[in-house]
Amino acid sequence: MKKNGQVKVGNTDMYYAAFGEGEKILVVLPGLSDGLWTVKGKAWLLAGSYKHFFKDYTVYMFSRKNDLPDNYSIKEMADDQAEAMKNLGITKAIVLGVSQGGMISQYLAANHSKLVEKLILVVTAPYANETIKTVVSKWIDMTSTSTHTELMLDTAEKVYTKAFNEKNKKYLPALARFTKPATYDRFLKNAYAILEFDAREELSKIKCPTYIMAGNCDNTVGNDAPYELKAGIANSEMLIFEGLGHGLFEEDKSFYDKVLEYCNR
Repeated sequence: MKKNGQVKVGNTDMYYAAFGEGEKILVVLPGLSDGLWTVKGKAWLLAGSYKHFFKDYTVYMFSRKNDLPDNYSIKEMADDQAEAMKNLGITKAIVLGVSQGGMISQYLAANHSKLVEKLILVVTAPYANETIKTVVSKWIDMTSTSTHTELMLDTAEKVYTKAFNEKNKKYLPALARFTKPATYDRFLKNAYAILEFDAREELSKIKCPTYIMAGNCDNTVGNDAPYELKAGIANSEMLIFEGLGHGLFEEDKSFYDKVLEYCNR
């Protein structure tokens, strides 16, 4: 099954892509890129990475809701995510949050614990540290001072290793054309929410088993972030990917197998 759908959340809708046939549920929350490129209509494109999940799991990948209010916070995003899951009949799920999606996932697990069976936090942080603030603030500025291609180039430099970028640089112009939004409003609202994010006082509320996955060369959230998460979440373990950074889930070919292994424990 591969499905593109939308679910009611408050006075608006939230797009999702679903794939797989299993009874177990995996909910995936993407990062800041969702501000440029939502999951709408992309189930077939997104499903490939999760092909080994299809037999036992149904995977739901969600965008943020369509109508983002001003000053929309990460906590509010988590509350809306909980509403979306309930409206789809998802009563219990393993939640995988990547980068900003991991920030949302922390609030989701802390404040809507009945919905979260296990938590997987990938290349994320418990608060907007100085590395995050520097990087995200630059991207905010670039939406008005630079071309979209330049923004994508800076993103690639922060997210991927030099070797990965060298190998894939020929695809960047096409990616820039594909991801350029009509307006940066959605991206900016997500980005400003990151700058205000601080869930450190919420971490002790997270009681479910938690898996923290991070690289030791992360130029987007910094290298201290996973250790801070582990110190704050009691029932957690951590896997560090040597030599990789914020894009480890694309660069490490075994990443999704490691996620599946943890889900199946």
